[in-house]
Parts: sequence; C-alpha cells; structure tokens
Amino acid sequence: MTLAKILVVEDDLKLQEALVDTLELNDFEVVAVSSAEEALVALDDEIAMVFSDIRMDGSMDGYDLMKRIRAIKPYLPIVLMTAYGTVEQAVDAMKSGAVDYILKPFEADILVEKARAYFYRDASAEEDFVVADSTTIQLKAMAKKVAESDASVLITGESGTGKEVLARFIHNHSNRSKQPFVAINCAAIPENMLEATLFGYEKGAFTGALKSMPGKFELAQGGTIFLDEIGEMKPDLQAKLLRVLQEREVERIGSSKMIKLDVRILSASNIDMKQAIANGDFREDLFYRLNVFPMRIPPLRNRPKDIAAIAERLLQRHCGGSRVEPMLSAPALKALIEFRWPGNIRELDNVIQRALVMMSGETIQKQDIFFDETFETDAQTVSEVTTNGVGESSEAVVSNGFDAQANTTDLKEREVQIILETLKANNGHRQKTAEALNISPRTLRYKLARFKEQGLDVL
Repeated sequence: MTLAKILVVEDDLKLQEALVDTLELNDFEVVAVSSAEEALVALDDEIAMVFSDIRMDGSMDGYDLMKRIRAIKPYLPIVLMTAYGTVEQAVDAMKSGAVDYILKPFEADILVEKARAYFYRDASAEEDFVVADSTTIQLKAMAKKVAESDASVLITGESGTGKEVLARFIHNHSNRSKQPFVAINCAAIPENMLEATLFGYEKGAFTGALKSMPGKFELAQGGTIFLDEIGEMKPDLQAKLLRVLQEREVERIGSSKMIKLDVRILSASNIDMKQAIANGDFREDLFYRLNVFPMRIPPLRNRPKDIAAIAERLLQRHCGGSRVEPMLSAPALKALIEFRWPGNIRELDNVIQRALVMMSGETIQKQDIFFDETFETDAQTVSEVTTNGVGESSEAVVSNGFDAQANTTDLKEREVQIILETLKANNGHRQKTAEALNISPRTLRYKLARFKEQGLDVL
C-alpha cells in the first residue's frame, strides 16, 4: 500500500531514471512514465504532484498534458522541465497553469527543492471559490475571517456543493497557506486501510508493509488536513481520531513513538451529523472537537446567481488555451438557472462539458444543454435496484411485503418503497443504504433528491 506520489513524465530514459533516483533518495514515492498519454493513464488520486518534460514524442507535449491535467485536477501542482527554456516560455507556462518551471540541465537539489515546495500544495487560484449570490458572498467573507484563526471548521452541505473548494479557500487565506493542504476522502478508502492512511505505519507493521510510511497527518505538518465525508468514518476509528485531536500527536501503526503535530483540522460531511449522533453512528465528543466553527454551503438550486458565474468559470477551465471560449445564449442560461441541480456543481460541470461537445458555432444554445436525467433514466435506475438486487438487505425488504418479481406496472412505486424502507432501516445513513441496495451513492443521492421534489418524506 502506498500513499501520495510524484508523477515524473520524461521520455529520456536515462534522465527519467536519474530523476526517480533523486526523488526516492529524498523519501518521495515516484511513478515514472515516458509520454503524456501514459501520464494520463497513471494519473489517479494518489498523485500529489507532477514533473513533466515539455518536448516529448507523441501526439501531446508537456503543455498539452498540463492543460489536460488542469481540466481534470485543477488543484494538482505541475512543474515543467525543458532544455529549451526562455523567459517567454516560463511566463507562458505559468499563465497556462504550471506552478513552476525548471531549465535543463539542473542540479539534483533544485529538483528536490521544487518537490518539497509544491508536494501536496494547492495549485488553484482562490477565484475557484466562485460566488455571486448574496448568501455565498457572505459565506466567502466569513471564510476569510475564520481563515485567520486556527479554529477547526466543519463544512456541511449536499454532495457536490463545493465543500473541498471552500476548505482550500480557507487554507489559502490562512497563515498556513505556504504549507501543505492535504485532503482525504474518508468514505473512499477501504475501512481496513483508512487508519494506516491517516496515521502512517512502520515497516513490518502488517502484511505488505515493506517500508515505513508517514500518514496524512504527518504529511500535513505545519499546514491543513481536510477530512471529507467524516460522517462515514467507523466508530472505532473515530475514537483514535479523537485522541489525535485531543493530544495533538500521532503514533504510527507498529510504533511506540509519538509524533507531535502542528496541523489545522477542516472537515466536511453531507449527512445530518446530529442525526448520526442520535443514531449512535458518530461520537458526540468528536463532533464538538470538529465543529468549533460550523459552515454550511447551500445547494446550488438555492443560489441561482452563482449558476451563471460558476458556468463561466467551468467554460474557462475546460476551454483553456485550446479553443475559443463560447458564450451562453440567454435561453441556455435560463435553462441552467431553472434546473433543480440534484447533483449540484458536479452535475453543472457535466452539463457544461456536454454542451462544449454538442455545440456548433461560437454560442452554446439551449438545445446543447443535456441534463444528467437525460442520460440516467428512471428505467435504468429501477433496473439497478431490481435486477442487481438490494444487497444483503433484500430478504428483509421482501419480507416486509415488497416482491421484487411482481409485475412491472408498478416498478416506480416499488422502487420508491424499497429505497425509502432501506434508508429507514439504515437510520438515514446514505453510504450504508447505497451498499445495501447495491447501487452507487451518486444514484441514491439523485433519486432521493427527486423524491424530495415530489414531496416525499426523506430521512
């Protein structure tokens, strides 16, 4: 098991080997590839920084790769390397999204210096937290004030509303802004790996621990750690996290040495934390440690003025320097503003990308706008629930009177019953409900949003 890595993209194999050796000797985990195409395949959530040559064989050079990466991962720091550097190229690289630029040949300590400076750093601009609505303008002003302190902040809101973007904004405006911002999604990492990922481990601590590795808290030393989906953390790990927060020190798995921490804690959740406490799913004492300063981001449908501003920023991001940025026609913008956005900004991002594919000319028209519900039909979702089964809870649901093999005329009604009953059986816990139904959390969120719009009582 590995944690964060640096991606090296260099087609000169001898130089690639030298770069890898230098970084590994300085305790960095490295993935090396020889082309931009291979780099896009290697790019995953473990990559925390990229060093890329500019001039490479293949259909993409380093500039093209950088633009592709910035469209996918706008916060990932990218340092470009070239033997043909000029001041003009350096300026162009920084404008296009590089955090820095190295001219070949360079000394090994220059490479290490850049790695230490940008590893786990946020490469985005503060303007990525785009606001235009009065509600979010006030929220942004509040975020700037709380950034000046070291208070723990718990950010709540529906999935896709921009909780991590707000967390990065707070970090960027704090006195820790030059130190690491380390984000971890507590729901995305398997339960048996989350403790090692957070706290680190020593060589031989468990099967597969071939060498010692620092945890996310150590990597965030001096900076900020962002614990996303904190409400999904299991109770036994919550107790260990509480101790780390109380004592301000961490102990790697397999070690007896305590490591003092200087880390600010930001966290986020899209579930009702007080309900989770009432259900016994989340520790009340940990909640109050995290919730020193609560901030809630409203759903996109409740801040219509933000929609146009965010759509404009998404167009800038996806067009980059590769194409002329199109205009949104008035009917297209009206369609965006009137939509309910159950998937919030993530769904808006999908719609903008589709529009860029479907449009012709220099303006996005209303007919170029395709919402997620166009692609994810009720029939497909019903099929997920009824054909794929409802996981381990299926027998319990059927025993309560829902026959999964009944005639198809009432499929939609039975789908609603099955989902709501399973949600109730799991005390409103979205992740557990999705697992029990054998559907994706995204599908569950989409369906529950639709149920709420229909006036149904959703936990």
